[in-house]
Amino acid sequence: MTGSSWLWGALLLVAQTATAVTQVTVAVASNFTQAAREIAEAFEQETGHQVLFSVSSSGKLYAQISHGAPFDIFLSADIERPALLESNGLVAPESRRTYATGRLVLWSVDERYQDKDCEAELRAKNFAKLAIANPKAAPYGVAAEEVLASIGLDKNQLTERIVTGESIAQALHFVASGSASMGLIAAAQLNLPDIPEGTCHWQVPQALHSKIEQQVVLLTRSANNPAAKAFMAFLASEKAQAIILAHGYGIE
Repeated sequence: MTGSSWLWGALLLVAQTATAVTQVTVAVASNFTQAAREIAEAFEQETGHQVLFSVSSSGKLYAQISHGAPFDIFLSADIERPALLESNGLVAPESRRTYATGRLVLWSVDERYQDKDCEAELRAKNFAKLAIANPKAAPYGVAAEEVLASIGLDKNQLTERIVTGESIAQALHFVASGSASMGLIAAAQLNLPDIPEGTCHWQVPQALHSKIEQQVVLLTRSANNPAAKAFMAFLASEKAQAIILAHGYGIE
């Protein structure tokens, strides 16, 4: 290799390395997408780092990470999957923590519910289809099933009337498109842009379901990535927490 070729190769390696450490790839649960994008925008303006997102249900993202997907950070919608990744040695030490707590809301755009009591309509089973997220992949789906049990509705007797989205985002789509009469969705989704005007909604009391703790982890493969570590720190900042609260989440 000539001297000039070696020099150009070295410069290319430095450039590629510099690009890698100024980027952070974040796997984010679908319910948190809008808040995450606003946090990323503020983070990029403040630090100059670039944030890349992969959005899906917590279950699917967990499976991808377990099979080697090249993410730096995982913003899950639960505590179970981050804990499993930690127990499997895939999480940087002492990085797992709760970044937000979620809320459920019963919501509809069906004109039949205009000015009606959404909770009463649900309890009376006055719906053709009820949308929930898949409880096997999304913690909001688990919470939805717990709500039904808490108000005395037998899920097994409603099998043909429950439509299940692979994520909470798909559950919202079912309701917004009219494919479902109403749905148990994330309260934060009501802050999404271009969402249709609802006809009724019920803020589900947290006493009716388990606490929805959403945890974040820095993955072991990225423990020395400056951009990833900076994003983890920024997520705990007052600026990021204000965005989280503004989207309808709680902060521990």
